[in-house]
Amino acid sequence: MTDLGQLAEQLQRFRFRALVALGFVCFCFSLLIARFVYLQVVRYEDYKAQAEDNRISIVPITPNRGLILDRNGVVLARNYSAYTLEITPSKLADELEYVIDELAKIIEIQARDRKRFKKMLEESKSFESLPIRTRLSDEEVARFAAHRYRFPGVDIKARLFRDYPLGEIASHVIGYIGRISQKDKQRIEEWEDAENYAGTEYIGKEGLEKRYEKELHGLTGYEEVEVSAGGRAIRTLSRSPAQPGNNLILSIDVRLQELAEQAFGDRKGALVAIEPKTGDILAFVSKPTFDPNLFVDGIDVENWKALNESPDRPLLNRPLSGTYPIGSTYKPFMALAALELGKRTASQAIADPGFFQFGNHRFRDDKEGGHGYVDMYKSIVVSCDTYYYLLARDMGIQAIHDFMQPFGFGQITGIDLDGEKRGILPSPEWKRKAYKRKEQQRWYDGETISVGIGQGYNAFTILQLAHATSTLANSGIVMKPHLVKMIENIRTGEKQLTVPKESYRIPLKEENLEVIRKALIGVTREGTSARAFAGTEYVSAGKTGTAQVIAIKQGEKYDAKKIASHFHDHALYMAFAPADEPKIALAVIVENGGFGAQAAAPIARQVFDYWLLGKKPPAVANGKAAAAPVVEVSGD
Repeated sequence: MTDLGQLAEQLQRFRFRALVALGFVCFCFSLLIARFVYLQVVRYEDYKAQAEDNRISIVPITPNRGLILDRNGVVLARNYSAYTLEITPSKLADELEYVIDELAKIIEIQARDRKRFKKMLEESKSFESLPIRTRLSDEEVARFAAHRYRFPGVDIKARLFRDYPLGEIASHVIGYIGRISQKDKQRIEEWEDAENYAGTEYIGKEGLEKRYEKELHGLTGYEEVEVSAGGRAIRTLSRSPAQPGNNLILSIDVRLQELAEQAFGDRKGALVAIEPKTGDILAFVSKPTFDPNLFVDGIDVENWKALNESPDRPLLNRPLSGTYPIGSTYKPFMALAALELGKRTASQAIADPGFFQFGNHRFRDDKEGGHGYVDMYKSIVVSCDTYYYLLARDMGIQAIHDFMQPFGFGQITGIDLDGEKRGILPSPEWKRKAYKRKEQQRWYDGETISVGIGQGYNAFTILQLAHATSTLANSGIVMKPHLVKMIENIRTGEKQLTVPKESYRIPLKEENLEVIRKALIGVTREGTSARAFAGTEYVSAGKTGTAQVIAIKQGEKYDAKKIASHFHDHALYMAFAPADEPKIALAVIVENGGFGAQAAAPIARQVFDYWLLGKKPPAVANGKAAAAPVVEVSGD
């Protein structure tokens, strides 16, 4: 009985253990089944999507960049397709340098190509395809195709390239595009439409290409591509095409632009021509220019060094960023201020002895012995400095500042280019902010006197002078100056004006405007620019100016022969035509050009002749560069 009892007890323990083991196994199977249910039912959609993502690759399609055209439809920036030789570093079976050396035996690869590739490699990811050579010829493509099997990870691709068919013409306006840098990527990430730049390799760097980047870029498309486990594309599942960027229709007439650039010859300077009634910029010249095509694929060291280290500073956008004293071209605005503020009448005259004595300082006139009795008309026609020395003292710096500000002097015009300089419209408040030491912050009456003839602290851009001249020609109606006249929606064909209406109006009396207009006409008929405008078939109104680059000590005379050429005076001219119904207004500066009547006025004459009469200088008509002639005159 004892043995049977022990056996029964052991059997009972075994059954208990078996039940526990069975329960444990059932519990494990329950967990496994629950996990299967969770994965296959609850998380089904999520894992299905992930599986699809592993099977399907989303490939961005870069859109065609919009065109840039002049007001007559001449193409200034376009796109074209070309073959490129590209390397994907992550797919290479051999060392990168070895592969490039072997490729160079088949297709010419220069040192500059290697440098550019190395720079792009540093800024990119290893799985990206990077061009080692661009713009391959058909012969080069065929040669590589015969050796394709030797180079895994190297392919020929067709890419769109930006091209500027007119080269240096209007280069400071159009700007250029370049490969997206790390700095650009950081900027793009801050944009609301950052995802629109997936697959994009180029972006606007300067000029209108940069300012209107989002209009020109277009909308990126996408392809859903089925890929193998090895990452190779098998077939395209769906496609959402890219939408090309909008076109820019400029206000510029490129033929006028070309003529104006040629009129400078080898001289440095700037010119801005505006249609007063609309604010359309007809020509925007910065000399010297540069070829924007150099920057598209990445400029090489030699060209960059030549451009960046040149004393002529060809990359400087002079009308936009160069600031200058504008000399006697300021006088018509001073005279108008005197009339509007009641400080002078048109007939009120002064006796000019050839200088203005203020304390112990003598402010000299340009004509030794003076101009005799000078009223307002004569003060502008002969450009009498003494008249404006006295006027500036009587008006005071604050009144001058307040009158000039609405004309845009020392103000941002709002032109559609980045990098516009404000310049300096001096005032006591400006000086307090500009200087740290208390004795420097004080405004002195003697400083006002120099301001009256456009010198002293005055520092304006040629764009500001052209804008003010255009406003004067337009009887005080201010139109915002702009380079893009219309944006054309490439999909709908709709064209939208960028500046549809006036900005504001300066309340000016017509009789006062007429006094200034007659005096400016007198300048071109009997005054300082009479020789430059002799025989015109239209009546223009203008004012010459000569601005000092360096100060001349009291008692000394300016002698260009005794100083370096880069210290010679700047030559300026402001004008509009026809005088009674202005269709064009302009400002021009020839840096270190001497007298405005000699160097600047003849350029304005060529611009007016072409715009109003369709006339070209003989050399330009024959397709050669022709600088405006230097006219021998005295005075401004």
